[in-house]
Amino acid sequence: MRSMRTLINKHPLITESHPKSQVSESYRTLRTNIQFSSIDRSMKTLLVTSAQPGDGKSTTAANLSVAYAQEGKKVLIVDADLRKPTLHHYFGKSNRYGLTSAIVNRNQFDEFICETSIENLFLIPSGPIPPNPSELLMSQKMTVFLEEMAARFDVIIIDSPPTLAVADAQILATKCDGVVMVIRDGKVKRDMARKAIHNLQRVQAKVLGVVLNNKRPKKSDGAYYDYYGD
Repeated sequence: MRSMRTLINKHPLITESHPKSQVSESYRTLRTNIQFSSIDRSMKTLLVTSAQPGDGKSTTAANLSVAYAQEGKKVLIVDADLRKPTLHHYFGKSNRYGLTSAIVNRNQFDEFICETSIENLFLIPSGPIPPNPSELLMSQKMTVFLEEMAARFDVIIIDSPPTLAVADAQILATKCDGVVMVIRDGKVKRDMARKAIHNLQRVQAKVLGVVLNNKRPKKSDGAYYDYYGD
């Protein structure tokens, strides 16, 4: 594994810093709902995407990965947003090397797996932004990478670009066991949310449900995140 320079964590993870909070409990509920979403099919590779930028997909992916790791699972979180990567900030790591480096150097995957401060949780940042993100994600090398990682980790969580912005999420969805859509409450219009989900369904992606982010909590539920399964 590559020794990566540690940076300041600009995005504190609430599941790590406040594991007993209501928000952290909501991430654990999300984890449980995903696990029970398909009894006959293993949910090992999970894609987290959104309808548009600013919906909170990376925050959801990062905290969900922590929730899985806290359960004792060996987890790999991959930043596949090769246009605007952010996961390295959450874990205080450099983005000099990462997924793009691993795909180009397909026989040296170990070099780009980065340990985090959280037990059982490993990170592959995006690495250098390539000139052709969609082609790289569509490549056979990306498929081989995911297959090898799936043999070594219990859960792989992949952060992708927003669905309505580019085709990257649809491409990755065809390579994953399930997809979680993140939508920011009060920001995304209903027709846009429907279009985002339709784009995934067109490539026969298994959309597990929607995380409604930034929802004002009601006294009756006390939760900031709701999960809606099919």
